[in-house]
Amino acid sequence: MSFWEGEKCEYCGGALVEKRVIVHRRVDGKYVLVENVPAGICIECGMRYFAANVLKTIEERTHGRRKAEQEVLVSVYSL
Repeated sequence: MSFWEGEKCEYCGGALVEKRVIVHRRVDGKYVLVENVPAGICIECGMRYFAANVLKTIEERTHGRRKAEQEVLVSVYSL
């Protein structure tokens, strides 16, 4: 049974399904990516929902002493 089973999107009322996503954050002026994050995703509008413990884990990993598993070069475009 999924954590998100039976839950509905608060914006459009669509059903939520659990998927693993990439979350991007800005930490100390630098962009970081957190991979393999469990999230509830609305099948209608795509809104993402995260459990509180998942958000706490992201915060601990990105602000802790633990080093990133890898670094990648990111291209930046402006319109």
